[in-house]
Amino acid sequence: MQYTLWIEKKRIFADPIKKQKMKTVILNQKKERDNLMSRPYLMRRGNQDTDLLLGSHLIKLITGPRRVGKSTQALLMLRNKNFAYLNFDSQPLLDAWDANLIMRMLDDVYPDYEYILLDEVQNLDVWDLWVSELYRMGKNLVITGSNAKMLSSEMATALTGKYLQVEMLPFSLEEFFDWHQLDLHKLEPEQKTEAAILTDDYMRNGGYPEVVATRPLTRSYLDTLFDSIVWKDVAKRHHVRNVTDLNNLAMYLVSNFCNPVSANELTEELGFSSVNTTKKFMDYLHEPYLFYYLPRYNSKLKLMKKAPRKVYVVDNGFVAAKSFALSDNLGRLLENQVFIELIRRGYDTDKTMFYYRSRNDKEVDFVLRRGTQIEQLVQVCYDISSPKTEKREVDSLVECAGELKCNNLVIVTNHDERTIEKDGYQISLVPVSKF
Repeated sequence: MQYTLWIEKKRIFADPIKKQKMKTVILNQKKERDNLMSRPYLMRRGNQDTDLLLGSHLIKLITGPRRVGKSTQALLMLRNKNFAYLNFDSQPLLDAWDANLIMRMLDDVYPDYEYILLDEVQNLDVWDLWVSELYRMGKNLVITGSNAKMLSSEMATALTGKYLQVEMLPFSLEEFFDWHQLDLHKLEPEQKTEAAILTDDYMRNGGYPEVVATRPLTRSYLDTLFDSIVWKDVAKRHHVRNVTDLNNLAMYLVSNFCNPVSANELTEELGFSSVNTTKKFMDYLHEPYLFYYLPRYNSKLKLMKKAPRKVYVVDNGFVAAKSFALSDNLGRLLENQVFIELIRRGYDTDKTMFYYRSRNDKEVDFVLRRGTQIEQLVQVCYDISSPKTEKREVDSLVECAGELKCNNLVIVTNHDERTIEKDGYQISLVPVSKF
């Protein structure tokens, strides 16, 4: 199979049958592209300027979990542009592959194209070398693929400094409302009841695009998707031999979302052979955006690394589909939802977002940092109407604020909205719909 695009001293004419086969594949994919482009889609909200992205010579890399709409987003970015399209989730294309021939066929099928969209390109062997060659040829590329494969060591070595990454996640609450043709921030009085129902629905069932309109199928769909990510994106990619242990860990994590976990405790709890295996499996499960691990804030990096990390799931729907929990766990569901919203806003678990415990073991859910400064402390409490609950949450937040020297304090609730004053601090209670 040929992958390089070296210019040969002697011109080689492709076999006519092979040439026709390749052209047929590309023409069929053009029909597929045009069919996809003709469908109505929800324009996703985001911080990226599409025109600015497309104007850059760098590779546009759209990554994220399976089935969150990466291909759709790429098509919407290019909708009014002249672009060539190759979908590598196609065995006929892979079987007929010839790198030199493909470029000539693209010129025939898409005359004077400005961009090339490579969908699921990681299915092509040594795709990174071919993409790097296209980049050196001056092609303006938009690429989609699963994070587990797209940001692997191949990407880091072959394409360092050559790409801009666009991360995609399931629908946000705002986008979920957009889908239902409601503006979350401009609700009419008669829409309040429907909005409350939708807010609760989103918290319980998440925002995966393919099931927002078919809620009865959500749990079945996400149950299958969760297994597919564990078995295909993790076990198969990393050649995991003990898939049962990997799956047991994934099930344990989804059932203990929002709780602190440590590799040592997990190894003992699940009966794994070694702590290193546990750490490796945890990293594997993070790669495709399935789980996130939030570190405990400490000014000393060494102590931060030793502390347990809190585990979060990329979408609340996975909790409903896979967790063994016997109760609704509304407080943890809301906390997980807030965590993913903060990830969507650009905070990350390496540098800018943490949890914190005070010297007296009081906890604040999220410490947000910009540069070297702590920007905000965010506590999450589903129902703060009880005086006892309010005292507990406020006391924890104030004590942590004193130790961290932060005055910007927020408690995210299900629906409460007011201001609390305590020990010279003003704490804003904000309903999740306004957060």
